Amino acid sequence: MTLNSETAPLVTVLTPVYNGAAYLAECIESVLNQTYTNFEYVIVNNRSTDETLRVAQEYAARDPRIRVHDNETFVPVIENHNIAFGLMSPQAKYCKVVSGDDFIFPSCIERQVALAEQHPSVGLVGCYQLSGSVIRWQGFRYPKAVVRGAELCRDVFLRRDPSFGFGSPTSLMYRADLVRRQRDFYPDPSPHSDTSACFRMLRDADFGFVYEVLSYERVHDETQSWASAGLNRYASAYINDLKRYGPWYLSESELQQRTHEEVADYDRFLAANVGRWRDPKFWNYHRDRRQELGIPIRLGAVLRAGAANAVRHLLNPERTFRKLAGRAGRTAAA
Repeated sequence: MTLNSETAPLVTVLTPVYNGAAYLAECIESVLNQTYTNFEYVIVNNRSTDETLRVAQEYAARDPRIRVHDNETFVPVIENHNIAFGLMSPQAKYCKVVSGDDFIFPSCIERQVALAEQHPSVGLVGCYQLSGSVIRWQGFRYPKAVVRGAELCRDVFLRRDPSFGFGSPTSLMYRADLVRRQRDFYPDPSPHSDTSACFRMLRDADFGFVYEVLSYERVHDETQSWASAGLNRYASAYINDLKRYGPWYLSESELQQRTHEEVADYDRFLAANVGRWRDPKFWNYHRDRRQELGIPIRLGAVLRAGAANAVRHLLNPERTFRKLAGRAGRTAAA
């Protein structure tokens, strides 16, 4: 589908950022170099202490499509994203986040808008994403460009495949009217909240997918996703999504089974950390999150999970050796 300047709908591009000066210019340039030109670009600076604000303002002085919002006070990362969503133009038909560490390839917006315009039922458009040197968000069935929202949500819940999902904020484009329905588009303070928003949005819309690498995710140890993986915030966030959105997409028996599996996996994760030195904040975080979810940590369950882990290692020593060798190699390389 070809869009000319008269038919091209307005897209709001958002970059919520904190101390992102090292990569922000590359991020901004990637937006300005889009083949699609009917966009506004809002950069939301969250009281950065580096040169982020200066970089953003310099670009805004050169291109009238760029608008810079400087928060009066520092806010948590998800709140900063919700502030950004609230600054979207009332005329925008689509909304796209480009994280300050990331960038998008030149045809990204054009390809995603074209698919959404061709399929009005689509509320969310994804694409392949280069994450470091790995292509993410594989598993969609080419050439099927549109998946029913409920079907995809069931797949995400039931497949138990961490490499399969909706995508990251930078790889996605949202239909603006669905974003505006909620006061806070990202519904909770968890770093996993962008996924929660997808579960909520796809109850009333379909999902479109462009089979091209259109976005790039930078991988380094200062990103929110890196910190979340180290603490395993995703375990509790995923169970929260099961409790909140699972009833929309799963049968009662499926929901019970998946919740049981995820709690068991969570117990195994905790058991694996019992013998390691962990900062008290680690255990306090997981204790509090489990209490919030109504599944408090039970010592017996964790000990049983630890024993099951030990049995698996004894029955599969080759796998254990490879795991330890890989860990040693990573330590030596570091």
